[in-house]
Amino acid sequence: MATRRTKNHELDAADRNAMPDSVFAFPRVRKEPLNDASHVRNAIARFDQVRDVSDIERDEAFQRIRKAARKFGVEMTETRWQQLGKPTKSMKSSDKPRDTASKAELYAQAKKQNITGRSAMTKAELLRALRK
Repeated sequence: MATRRTKNHELDAADRNAMPDSVFAFPRVRKEPLNDASHVRNAIARFDQVRDVSDIERDEAFQRIRKAARKFGVEMTETRWQQLGKPTKSMKSSDKPRDTASKAELYAQAKKQNITGRSAMTKAELLRALRK
C-alpha cells in the first residue's frame, strides 16, 4: 500500500483511515501505525501515551512493534513492554522522561520545557532536571 506523507512523515487522514487495523500497534483503538521506520520509532516513543488498552493489548502491541522494528531496521533495546511504561492517572505520560531515551531525546524534552543550562548537561543531569 502506497501512502502519501507530508514532509515530516505524517500520514494524512485519508491514508490513515484507509490503513487496515493490522498495520497499527494497537489495532482496536487504531493507535501507532507501523508502516515505516519513522512511525515505528514514534510508536516506541509514544507507547506509554496510549490510553484505554489492557496489559494484554500492550503486550501484543509490543510484539508488533518489535517485529516492525526488525523489518525496518530500527534499533530497540527494550525487551519487555513494561520498560516502555504505561500512563498513570496523576501524570501525563508524555511528561516523564524514559531511562532508555537517548541524550538527544532528553535534550529535546529539556528544550521544550525551557530548562536552562541544558546544553552543558550530561544525560544523567538531563534526566534529573526533567524529573523535577
